[in-house]
Amino acid sequence: MSVRLPRARRARLSLLTAGTASFALLATACGGSGGGTSAAPEDFSYLSVTENTTVKTALTTMSKGACEAANDALPLKVETVPQASLDQKLQLLAGQNALPVQFAAGNAPALTQQLAKSGKVADLEKELKSLGVLDQLEPAAVSTIKALYGGELQVLPYEYNIEGIFYNKKLFQENGLKVPDTWEELGAAAAKLESKGVQPFSASGQQGWPLTRLISGYLYRSLGPDALQKVADGKAKLTDPEYVKAAEEVAALGEKGYFGKGVGSIDYDTAMNEFLNGKAAMFYMGSWALANISDDEQNKVGAENVGFMPFPAVSGGKGSIDQYPSNVGLGITLSAESFDEKTGDWVSCIAKNYGSTALKDHGSISGFKVNTEVKDANEVTTQVRDTISSSKQNVLWFEALFSTKATTVSQTNAASLVAGSMKPEQFMQTVQDALAAE
Repeated sequence: MSVRLPRARRARLSLLTAGTASFALLATACGGSGGGTSAAPEDFSYLSVTENTTVKTALTTMSKGACEAANDALPLKVETVPQASLDQKLQLLAGQNALPVQFAAGNAPALTQQLAKSGKVADLEKELKSLGVLDQLEPAAVSTIKALYGGELQVLPYEYNIEGIFYNKKLFQENGLKVPDTWEELGAAAAKLESKGVQPFSASGQQGWPLTRLISGYLYRSLGPDALQKVADGKAKLTDPEYVKAAEEVAALGEKGYFGKGVGSIDYDTAMNEFLNGKAAMFYMGSWALANISDDEQNKVGAENVGFMPFPAVSGGKGSIDQYPSNVGLGITLSAESFDEKTGDWVSCIAKNYGSTALKDHGSISGFKVNTEVKDANEVTTQVRDTISSSKQNVLWFEALFSTKATTVSQTNAASLVAGSMKPEQFMQTVQDALAAE
Protein backbone atom coordinates (compact mmCIF):
# COMPACT_ATOMS: atom_id res chain seq x y z
CA MET A 1 0.00 0.00 0.00
CA SER A 2 2.82 2.35 -0.87
CA VAL A 3 2.45 5.47 -2.96
CA ARG A 4 4.84 8.14 -4.08
CA LEU A 5 2.98 11.41 -4.20
CA PRO A 6 5.14 14.13 -2.61
CA ARG A 7 4.23 16.71 -5.23
CA ALA A 8 0.54 15.97 -5.00
CA ARG A 9 0.66 16.18 -1.23
CA ARG A 10 2.60 19.41 -1.43
CA ALA A 11 0.16 20.79 -3.98
CA ARG A 12 -2.77 20.10 -1.70
CA LEU A 13 -0.98 22.08 0.94
CA SER A 14 -1.11 25.12 -1.30
CA LEU A 15 -4.64 25.46 0.02
CA LEU A 16 -2.87 26.62 3.14
CA THR A 17 -0.48 28.96 1.36
CA ALA A 18 -2.08 30.27 -1.80
CA GLY A 19 -4.17 33.39 -2.08
CA THR A 20 -7.25 34.02 -4.16
CA ALA A 21 -7.83 36.51 -6.92
CA SER A 22 -10.03 39.56 -6.56
CA PHE A 23 -13.69 38.80 -6.16
CA ALA A 24 -14.97 41.92 -7.91
CA LEU A 25 -15.50 40.19 -11.25
CA LEU A 26 -17.05 37.18 -9.54
CA ALA A 27 -19.49 39.28 -7.54
CA THR A 28 -20.57 41.10 -10.70
CA ALA A 29 -20.92 37.98 -12.82
CA CYS A 30 -22.57 35.89 -10.13
CA GLY A 31 -24.92 38.39 -8.55
CA GLY A 32 -28.30 37.16 -7.39
CA SER A 33 -29.08 33.56 -6.62
CA GLY A 34 -27.31 31.89 -9.47
CA GLY A 35 -29.20 33.07 -12.55
CA GLY A 36 -29.31 31.12 -15.75
CA THR A 37 -31.46 28.12 -16.55
CA SER A 38 -30.80 24.94 -14.64
CA ALA A 39 -30.54 21.77 -16.71
CA ALA A 40 -30.02 18.18 -15.69
CA PRO A 41 -26.34 17.27 -16.01
CA GLU A 42 -25.31 14.84 -18.73
CA ASP A 43 -22.36 13.50 -16.77
CA PHE A 44 -20.78 13.60 -13.34
CA SER A 45 -18.29 16.25 -14.37
CA TYR A 46 -15.45 16.79 -11.93
CA LEU A 47 -12.97 19.66 -12.17
CA SER A 48 -9.77 18.77 -10.34
CA VAL A 49 -6.27 20.19 -10.15
CA THR A 50 -3.52 18.60 -12.18
CA GLU A 51 -1.29 18.14 -9.15
CA ASN A 52 -3.83 16.14 -7.16
CA THR A 53 -4.06 12.58 -8.44
CA THR A 54 -5.58 10.81 -5.44
CA VAL A 55 -9.21 11.97 -5.59
CA LYS A 56 -9.68 11.52 -9.32
CA THR A 57 -7.97 8.11 -9.23
CA ALA A 58 -10.14 6.95 -6.33
CA LEU A 59 -13.32 8.20 -8.02
CA THR A 60 -12.34 6.41 -11.22
CA THR A 61 -11.83 3.19 -9.25
CA MET A 62 -15.23 3.60 -7.62
CA SER A 63 -16.91 4.30 -10.96
CA LYS A 64 -15.91 0.79 -12.03
CA GLY A 65 -16.77 -0.84 -8.71
CA ALA A 66 -18.88 0.34 -5.78
CA CYS A 67 -20.39 3.26 -7.72
CA GLU A 68 -20.83 1.50 -11.07
CA ALA A 69 -24.62 1.94 -11.03
CA ALA A 70 -24.33 5.66 -10.33
CA ASN A 71 -21.71 5.94 -13.06
CA ASP A 72 -23.89 4.11 -15.60
CA ALA A 73 -26.62 6.70 -15.01
CA LEU A 74 -24.26 9.69 -14.86
CA PRO A 75 -20.78 8.91 -16.23
CA LEU A 76 -17.75 10.34 -14.42
CA LYS A 77 -15.93 12.93 -16.51
CA VAL A 78 -12.71 14.40 -15.13
CA GLU A 79 -11.10 17.67 -16.23
CA THR A 80 -7.96 19.10 -14.66
CA VAL A 81 -6.32 22.51 -14.49
CA PRO A 82 -3.07 23.58 -12.84
CA GLN A 83 -3.79 24.58 -9.25
CA ALA A 84 -2.40 28.06 -9.86
CA SER A 85 -5.15 28.56 -12.47
CA LEU A 86 -7.99 27.08 -10.41
CA ASP A 87 -9.43 30.28 -8.92
CA GLN A 88 -9.53 32.07 -12.26
CA LYS A 89 -11.15 29.05 -13.91
CA LEU A 90 -13.83 28.82 -11.22
CA GLN A 91 -14.66 32.51 -11.47
CA LEU A 92 -14.95 32.25 -15.25
CA LEU A 93 -17.22 29.20 -15.10
CA ALA A 94 -19.34 30.73 -12.35
CA GLY A 95 -19.84 33.87 -14.41
CA GLN A 96 -21.00 31.70 -17.32
CA ASN A 97 -23.30 29.57 -15.11
CA ALA A 98 -21.19 26.64 -16.27
CA LEU A 99 -19.68 25.19 -13.10
CA PRO A 100 -19.22 21.40 -13.27
CA VAL A 101 -21.24 19.08 -11.04
CA GLN A 102 -18.31 18.67 -8.66
CA PHE A 103 -15.20 20.83 -8.46
CA ALA A 104 -12.12 21.52 -6.40
CA ALA A 105 -12.91 24.47 -4.18
CA GLY A 106 -10.83 27.63 -4.42
CA ASN A 107 -7.33 27.90 -3.04
CA ALA A 108 -8.69 29.60 0.07
CA PRO A 109 -12.11 29.35 1.76
CA ALA A 110 -13.02 32.93 0.81
CA LEU A 111 -13.66 32.02 -2.84
CA THR A 112 -15.99 29.14 -2.00
CA GLN A 113 -17.85 31.35 0.47
CA GLN A 114 -18.29 33.95 -2.28
CA LEU A 115 -19.65 31.30 -4.65
CA ALA A 116 -22.01 30.10 -1.93
CA LYS A 117 -23.34 33.63 -1.36
CA SER A 118 -24.03 33.80 -5.10
CA GLY A 119 -26.09 30.62 -4.93
CA LYS A 120 -23.57 28.52 -6.80
CA VAL A 121 -22.64 25.98 -4.12
CA ALA A 122 -24.95 23.20 -2.94
CA ASP A 123 -26.07 23.17 0.69
CA LEU A 124 -24.19 19.97 1.45
CA GLU A 125 -25.45 19.54 4.99
CA LYS A 126 -29.04 19.65 3.76
CA GLU A 127 -28.33 17.38 0.79
CA LEU A 128 -26.37 14.80 2.77
CA LYS A 129 -29.02 14.75 5.48
CA SER A 130 -31.72 14.25 2.84
CA LEU A 131 -29.71 11.35 1.36
CA GLY A 132 -29.25 9.81 4.81
CA VAL A 133 -25.46 9.86 4.62
CA LEU A 134 -24.47 12.86 6.74
CA ASP A 135 -23.36 10.40 9.42
CA GLN A 136 -20.76 9.02 6.99
CA LEU A 137 -18.60 12.09 7.64
CA GLU A 138 -16.28 12.07 10.64
CA PRO A 139 -17.53 14.65 13.19
CA ALA A 140 -14.04 16.11 13.51
CA ALA A 141 -13.90 16.71 9.75
CA VAL A 142 -17.30 18.41 9.78
CA SER A 143 -16.14 20.61 12.67
CA THR A 144 -13.01 21.60 10.77
CA ILE A 145 -14.92 22.45 7.59
CA LYS A 146 -17.38 24.61 9.47
CA ALA A 147 -14.55 26.43 11.23
CA LEU A 148 -13.04 27.25 7.83
CA TYR A 149 -16.24 28.04 5.95
CA GLY A 150 -18.20 30.36 8.18
CA GLY A 151 -20.07 27.67 10.07
CA GLU A 152 -21.34 25.89 6.96
CA LEU A 153 -20.59 22.50 5.40
CA GLN A 154 -19.51 23.85 2.01
CA VAL A 155 -17.01 21.17 0.93
CA LEU A 156 -16.62 17.40 1.22
CA PRO A 157 -13.63 16.03 3.15
CA TYR A 158 -11.91 13.94 0.48
CA GLU A 159 -8.84 14.48 2.59
CA TYR A 160 -8.64 15.04 6.32
CA ASN A 161 -5.41 15.83 8.04
CA ILE A 162 -4.34 16.37 11.60
CA GLU A 163 -0.94 17.78 12.42
CA GLY A 164 1.68 16.94 14.96
CA ILE A 165 5.29 15.86 15.25
CA PHE A 166 6.51 12.72 13.54
CA TYR A 167 9.62 11.40 15.24
CA ASN A 168 12.31 8.80 14.65
CA LYS A 169 11.80 6.12 17.31
CA LYS A 170 15.24 4.64 16.76
CA LEU A 171 17.04 7.96 17.26
CA PHE A 172 14.98 8.66 20.36
CA GLN A 173 15.81 5.24 21.80
CA GLU A 174 19.52 5.49 20.95
CA ASN A 175 19.69 8.81 22.78
CA GLY A 176 17.64 7.76 25.79
CA LEU A 177 14.71 10.06 25.02
CA LYS A 178 11.03 9.66 25.82
CA VAL A 179 8.24 11.39 23.93
CA PRO A 180 8.12 14.95 25.33
CA ASP A 181 4.87 16.04 26.96
CA THR A 182 5.76 19.71 27.43
CA TRP A 183 7.47 22.43 25.44
CA GLU A 184 10.29 22.45 27.97
CA GLU A 185 10.80 18.70 27.50
CA LEU A 186 10.78 19.17 23.72
CA GLY A 187 13.52 21.76 24.02
CA ALA A 188 15.54 19.50 26.30
CA ALA A 189 15.21 16.60 23.85
CA ALA A 190 16.34 18.84 21.00
CA ALA A 191 19.32 20.01 23.02
CA LYS A 192 20.41 16.43 23.77
CA LEU A 193 20.04 15.40 20.12
CA GLU A 194 22.05 18.42 19.00
CA SER A 195 24.80 17.59 21.51
CA LYS A 196 25.00 14.08 20.03
CA GLY A 197 25.38 15.39 16.49
CA VAL A 198 21.77 14.67 15.49
CA GLN A 199 19.74 17.43 13.82
CA PRO A 200 16.63 17.79 15.99
CA PHE A 201 14.14 19.12 13.42
CA SER A 202 13.62 19.06 9.69
CA ALA A 203 11.54 21.92 8.24
CA SER A 204 10.99 23.77 4.99
CA GLY A 205 11.88 27.42 5.35
CA GLN A 206 11.29 27.90 1.65
CA GLN A 207 7.58 27.19 2.06
CA GLY A 208 7.49 28.92 5.44
CA TRP A 209 4.29 27.38 6.77
CA PRO A 210 6.04 24.43 8.49
CA LEU A 211 7.71 27.06 10.70
CA THR A 212 4.68 29.27 11.32
CA ARG A 213 2.76 26.12 12.31
CA LEU A 214 5.08 25.95 15.32
CA ILE A 215 4.09 29.48 16.29
CA SER A 216 0.38 28.69 16.16
CA GLY A 217 1.00 25.43 18.00
CA TYR A 218 2.58 27.35 20.87
CA LEU A 219 -0.22 29.94 20.80
CA TYR A 220 -2.95 27.30 21.01
CA ARG A 221 -1.23 25.56 23.91
CA SER A 222 -0.43 28.74 25.81
CA LEU A 223 -3.51 30.90 25.13
CA GLY A 224 -6.15 28.32 24.23
CA PRO A 225 -7.98 27.21 21.08
CA ASP A 226 -9.45 30.66 20.41
CA ALA A 227 -6.08 32.43 20.32
CA LEU A 228 -6.11 33.22 16.62
CA GLN A 229 -9.87 33.73 16.41
CA LYS A 230 -9.36 36.61 18.83
CA VAL A 231 -6.88 38.13 16.39
CA ALA A 232 -9.32 37.69 13.51
CA ASP A 233 -12.07 39.31 15.58
CA GLY A 234 -9.88 42.25 16.53
CA LYS A 235 -9.91 41.33 20.22
CA ALA A 236 -6.16 40.71 20.26
CA LYS A 237 -3.13 41.56 18.16
CA LEU A 238 -0.13 39.52 17.14
CA THR A 239 1.99 42.28 18.67
CA ASP A 240 0.56 41.64 22.15
CA PRO A 241 3.33 40.32 24.45
CA GLU A 242 1.76 36.88 24.89
CA TYR A 243 1.61 36.45 21.10
CA VAL A 244 5.15 37.69 20.53
CA LYS A 245 6.24 35.12 23.14
CA ALA A 246 5.28 32.33 20.73
CA ALA A 247 7.45 33.79 17.97
CA GLU A 248 10.30 34.18 20.47
CA GLU A 249 10.13 30.52 21.46
CA VAL A 250 10.24 29.31 17.85
CA ALA A 251 13.00 31.77 16.95
CA ALA A 252 15.02 30.37 19.85
CA LEU A 253 14.92 26.90 18.27
CA GLY A 254 16.51 28.34 15.16
CA GLU A 255 19.05 30.36 17.11
CA LYS A 256 20.24 27.15 18.76
CA GLY A 257 20.68 25.48 15.37
CA TYR A 258 17.93 22.93 15.85
CA PHE A 259 16.71 23.21 12.23
CA GLY A 260 20.15 22.64 10.77
CA LYS A 261 21.91 24.90 8.31
CA GLY A 262 20.26 26.85 5.52
CA VAL A 263 16.67 26.19 6.54
CA GLY A 264 15.53 29.09 4.36
CA SER A 265 16.65 27.29 1.20
CA ILE A 266 15.09 23.91 2.09
CA ASP A 267 11.91 23.05 0.21
CA TYR A 268 9.13 20.67 1.22
CA ASP A 269 10.49 17.58 -0.54
CA THR A 270 13.99 18.11 0.84
CA ALA A 271 12.67 18.50 4.39
CA MET A 272 10.64 15.32 3.97
CA ASN A 273 13.66 13.45 2.65
CA GLU A 274 15.86 14.63 5.53
CA PHE A 275 13.48 13.03 7.98
CA LEU A 276 12.86 9.86 5.98
CA ASN A 277 16.61 9.36 5.53
CA GLY A 278 17.30 9.64 9.24
CA LYS A 279 19.10 12.99 9.04
CA ALA A 280 16.65 14.67 11.44
CA ALA A 281 14.90 13.25 14.48
CA MET A 282 11.62 15.21 14.32
CA PHE A 283 9.36 16.57 11.60
CA TYR A 284 6.30 18.72 12.26
CA MET A 285 3.83 17.77 9.53
CA GLY A 286 0.28 16.75 8.74
CA SER A 287 -1.04 13.24 8.32
CA TRP A 288 -0.76 13.56 4.53
CA ALA A 289 2.88 12.61 5.14
CA LEU A 290 1.73 9.05 5.90
CA ALA A 291 1.78 8.34 2.17
CA ASN A 292 5.50 9.15 2.12
CA ILE A 293 6.17 7.35 5.38
CA SER A 294 4.43 4.23 4.04
CA ASP A 295 6.50 4.24 0.86
CA ASP A 296 9.48 1.91 1.29
CA GLU A 297 11.32 3.60 -1.58
CA GLN A 298 11.19 6.98 0.15
CA ASN A 299 11.35 5.96 3.80
CA LYS A 300 14.84 4.68 4.48
CA VAL A 301 14.41 4.59 8.26
CA GLY A 302 11.42 2.23 7.99
CA ALA A 303 7.81 3.00 8.86
CA GLU A 304 8.14 0.87 11.98
CA ASN A 305 10.63 3.45 13.30
CA VAL A 306 8.30 6.42 12.90
CA GLY A 307 6.02 7.61 15.69
CA PHE A 308 3.54 10.48 16.00
CA MET A 309 3.09 12.84 18.94
CA PRO A 310 0.92 15.89 19.53
CA PHE A 311 2.34 19.37 19.86
CA PRO A 312 3.47 19.45 23.49
CA ALA A 313 1.77 21.35 26.29
CA VAL A 314 2.97 24.74 27.48
CA SER A 315 3.25 24.84 31.25
CA GLY A 316 0.43 26.88 32.73
CA GLY A 317 -1.21 27.23 29.32
CA LYS A 318 -4.94 27.30 28.60
CA GLY A 319 -4.78 24.83 25.70
CA SER A 320 -4.93 21.04 25.80
CA ILE A 321 -2.52 18.55 24.29
CA ASP A 322 -5.41 16.70 22.63
CA GLN A 323 -6.46 19.70 20.51
CA TYR A 324 -5.04 18.95 17.07
CA PRO A 325 -4.53 21.38 14.20
CA SER A 326 -6.52 20.04 11.27
CA ASN A 327 -7.44 20.77 7.67
CA VAL A 328 -9.28 19.18 4.78
CA GLY A 329 -6.66 19.79 2.11
CA LEU A 330 -8.10 21.15 -1.11
CA GLY A 331 -11.81 20.75 -0.43
CA ILE A 332 -14.24 19.53 -3.08
CA THR A 333 -17.71 20.99 -3.46
CA LEU A 334 -20.76 20.59 -5.70
CA SER A 335 -22.77 22.93 -7.89
CA ALA A 336 -26.20 23.87 -6.57
CA GLU A 337 -27.73 24.01 -10.05
CA SER A 338 -26.83 20.48 -11.08
CA PHE A 339 -27.54 18.67 -7.82
CA ASP A 340 -30.32 16.33 -8.93
CA GLU A 341 -31.31 12.75 -8.12
CA LYS A 342 -28.52 11.20 -10.22
CA THR A 343 -25.95 13.49 -8.62
CA GLY A 344 -27.37 12.47 -5.26
CA ASP A 345 -26.82 8.81 -6.09
CA TRP A 346 -23.16 9.54 -6.80
CA VAL A 347 -22.73 11.59 -3.63
CA SER A 348 -24.41 8.91 -1.52
CA CYS A 349 -22.09 6.26 -2.94
CA ILE A 350 -19.05 8.47 -2.36
CA ALA A 351 -20.02 9.10 1.25
CA LYS A 352 -20.32 5.37 1.92
CA ASN A 353 -17.26 4.16 0.00
CA TYR A 354 -14.63 6.87 -0.48
CA GLY A 355 -13.06 6.52 2.96
CA SER A 356 -12.32 2.82 2.45
CA THR A 357 -11.16 3.22 -1.17
CA ALA A 358 -8.74 6.07 -0.42
CA LEU A 359 -7.25 4.27 2.58
CA LYS A 360 -6.96 0.89 0.84
CA ASP A 361 -5.57 2.10 -2.47
CA HIS A 362 -3.61 5.20 -1.48
CA GLY A 363 -2.96 5.06 2.26
CA SER A 364 -4.86 8.34 2.32
CA ILE A 365 -6.99 9.36 5.32
CA SER A 366 -10.18 11.20 4.44
CA GLY A 367 -12.96 12.74 6.48
CA PHE A 368 -15.33 9.95 5.41
CA LYS A 369 -15.82 6.95 7.67
CA VAL A 370 -14.14 3.68 6.70
CA ASN A 371 -16.94 1.13 6.41
CA THR A 372 -14.96 -1.92 5.35
CA GLU A 373 -12.03 -3.44 7.16
CA VAL A 374 -8.81 -2.09 5.69
CA LYS A 375 -5.46 -3.16 7.05
CA ASP A 376 -3.34 -0.12 7.75
CA ALA A 377 0.05 0.12 6.10
CA ASN A 378 1.80 0.44 9.45
CA GLU A 379 1.44 1.21 13.14
CA VAL A 380 1.81 4.97 12.78
CA THR A 381 -1.10 5.08 10.31
CA THR A 382 -3.27 3.27 12.86
CA GLN A 383 -2.12 5.69 15.53
CA VAL A 384 -3.13 8.70 13.44
CA ARG A 385 -6.49 7.19 12.46
CA ASP A 386 -7.27 6.41 16.11
CA THR A 387 -6.32 9.95 17.04
CA ILE A 388 -8.67 11.39 14.42
CA SER A 389 -11.55 9.19 15.54
CA SER A 390 -11.11 10.12 19.21
CA SER A 391 -10.37 13.81 18.68
CA LYS A 392 -12.99 15.98 20.40
CA GLN A 393 -11.79 19.47 19.51
CA ASN A 394 -9.69 20.72 16.66
CA VAL A 395 -7.90 23.97 15.95
CA LEU A 396 -6.70 25.59 12.73
CA TRP A 397 -3.27 26.78 11.65
CA PHE A 398 -1.47 30.11 11.91
CA GLU A 399 -2.69 31.67 8.66
CA ALA A 400 -6.10 29.95 8.43
CA LEU A 401 -8.02 33.12 9.29
CA PHE A 402 -5.54 35.55 7.73
CA SER A 403 -6.00 37.63 4.61
CA THR A 404 -4.16 36.63 1.46
CA LYS A 405 -1.62 39.41 1.97
CA ALA A 406 -0.95 38.51 5.60
CA THR A 407 -0.57 34.83 4.69
CA THR A 408 2.10 35.66 2.11
CA VAL A 409 3.91 38.02 4.47
CA SER A 410 3.87 35.44 7.26
CA GLN A 411 5.21 32.56 5.22
CA THR A 412 7.84 34.49 3.28
CA ASN A 413 9.35 35.89 6.50
CA ALA A 414 9.25 32.71 8.61
CA ALA A 415 12.73 31.57 7.59
CA SER A 416 14.15 34.98 8.51
CA LEU A 417 12.61 34.61 11.95
CA VAL A 418 14.31 31.30 12.73
CA ALA A 419 17.54 32.36 11.01
CA GLY A 420 17.80 35.37 13.29
CA SER A 421 17.70 38.07 10.61
CA MET A 422 14.22 39.19 11.76
CA LYS A 423 13.41 39.72 15.42
CA PRO A 424 10.24 38.11 16.81
CA GLU A 425 8.68 41.51 17.52
CA GLN A 426 9.38 42.63 13.96
CA PHE A 427 7.96 39.43 12.49
CA MET A 428 4.70 39.70 14.40
CA GLN A 429 4.44 43.44 13.69
CA THR A 430 4.94 42.84 9.96
CA VAL A 431 2.19 40.22 9.85
CA GLN A 432 -0.14 42.34 11.99
CA ASP A 433 0.41 45.31 9.67
CA ALA A 434 -0.52 43.12 6.70
CA LEU A 435 -3.70 42.06 8.49
CA ALA A 436 -4.60 45.66 9.25
CA ALA A 437 -4.03 46.68 5.63
CA GLU A 438 -6.84 44.49 4.29
